[in-house]
Amino acid sequence: MAAASATGIHRNQVDLSDFINWSGVECLNQNFSHTFTNALNQTCRDNDSLLLESDADEQLLIYIPFNQVIKLHSLVIKGPEEEGPRTVKLFSNKENMGFGNVNDYPPSDTIVLSPDNLTGKPEVVKYVKFQNVRSLTIFIEDNQSGADTTKIQKIALYGTTVETTDMKGLKKIEDH
Repeated sequence: MAAASATGIHRNQVDLSDFINWSGVECLNQNFSHTFTNALNQTCRDNDSLLLESDADEQLLIYIPFNQVIKLHSLVIKGPEEEGPRTVKLFSNKENMGFGNVNDYPPSDTIVLSPDNLTGKPEVVKYVKFQNVRSLTIFIEDNQSGADTTKIQKIALYGTTVETTDMKGLKKIEDH
């Protein structure tokens, strides 16, 4: 296994933001003054004054499609101590999820964050459950203190791309 760097991310893992299909990203229950772009976009997410905030209650449902198949290794979720997320459920390759059906499916992984986790420490996922990921749905179920809204300063996904074979490029081998 590759050695972890000072950030806790393994050397062979890359920031997957370059592989996100940005036009397909959706976030349900976001405050439109504080959208998912603030937390997920690589140029915005390191500015702690920019954040994603929920609107009607503390829950958020974020759908992230990728433009190629990836393997998810870990994620970083950074947020304030009080309003930062607590229970995070991850779903691999589940489309068209909403608040009405999110509890109908078993999550691929559930992470319970402590306030200490919200400082930018990577959380390693159940790697075997995230081997051929075309999309990732992140359900923020609640926050640290039961506050009315949840705030997220950063969401960073780390992993690798899956090498796929281009079947059109293969030539048939004929026996002579």
